[in-house]
Amino acid sequence: MNLSRPFAVLAFIAAIAGFVPAPARAESGEPGCRPEMASYRLPIQRVQLAKDEVRLTFVGHATFLIETPGGVKAATDYNDYVRPPVTPDIATMNKAHSTHNSRSPDPAIKQVLPGWSTSGQGAAKHDVTLGDVRVRNVPTNIRTYDGGTDYDGNSIFVFEIGDLCIAHLGHLHHPLEPGHLRALGRVDILLFPVDGSYTLDQEGMLEVLKAVQARVMIPMHFFGGGTLNRFLARTQELWPVELREQPVITLSKATLPAKPTMIVLPGH
Repeated sequence: MNLSRPFAVLAFIAAIAGFVPAPARAESGEPGCRPEMASYRLPIQRVQLAKDEVRLTFVGHATFLIETPGGVKAATDYNDYVRPPVTPDIATMNKAHSTHNSRSPDPAIKQVLPGWSTSGQGAAKHDVTLGDVRVRNVPTNIRTYDGGTDYDGNSIFVFEIGDLCIAHLGHLHHPLEPGHLRALGRVDILLFPVDGSYTLDQEGMLEVLKAVQARVMIPMHFFGGGTLNRFLARTQELWPVELREQPVITLSKATLPAKPTMIVLPGH
């Protein structure tokens, strides 16, 4: 499904309204960002991935389930409210709100990677390999509630799987500097927030997308159709947009679009 006009996005959101339930009120400072756990009707049956494929499932908010050909499962911004239907092997987390981290991660998770230094000293530093996936982080800053700066309170997590490089921006609050871009390296698939207020404003996020130049760009953290629609209306002259009917997508290096493309998965 391709986007030809902004109102097509609203039609798409309306079509999937029965798929995603309304979120509960948040205590984290973000409006309506605590959907009930396991409230997403995600497919349980899984087809085996080819050796060069990666499967992404948009669980909701800022959480994606990333699955590798070797069977490793990683969950981004793992938290106590929105969780994938399976226990991940790797869980990345960010500091900004309680819907981006967990106080009680499942003890069966092999690697729990907070995007901030739990000691309060400096930045988090992660570079771990589990099976066929390498996960590393690029620290960024976040705003505090009193208008200050929490240095290195967020991390962009990078997942290297075969020939693919996936980056999850987390709760990004500021434009990326040249040092961030060098640390990221080539990004094939970018998972990025579009709310425009609790994270980086939408104009700033557009500049981030232009700088990263990922072949696949998947929005998240948009709280509803109105915010998503406003963002996509600003992008339609820049990149083609594909609206998918399922929250699951399988990608490989060979199947990446020829030019940067926005792919919207149902959820919020």
